[in-house]
Amino acid sequence: QVQLVESGGGSVQAGGSLRLSCVASGSFIRVNSMGWYRQAPGKERELVATISSGRSTNYADSVKGRFTISRDNAMNTVSLQMNSLKPDDTAVYYCNAKIAVTVTSSLEYDAWGQGTQVTVSS
Repeated sequence: QVQLVESGGGSVQAGGSLRLSCVASGSFIRVNSMGWYRQAPGKERELVATISSGRSTNYADSVKGRFTISRDNAMNTVSLQMNSLKPDDTAVYYCNAKIAVTVTSSLEYDAWGQGTQVTVSS
């Protein structure tokens, strides 16, 4: 089983910055893509950014140019640098990892962190 542990959430004023980190630990074959999702009160969970094992990235339009996702494959960590934060970025941020089921197949399952709160005040 894999465990994802996030850190780095907090409160900041609009225009400020925060950096989220997530580390995957436990017993697993391989971590494929990793990413961050967020869920604001009363809203569905939405994708923020993802990064493949080859470091190809994908961002939600709302965060492009402000957020940067990165990963360390050797350490099984993923980070999210968030700059120019806006009140609309307020949400619980969840780390996600797609974990390979076997060495050779393309099957994978989702692992989630417990979430970390990000609050941006105006």
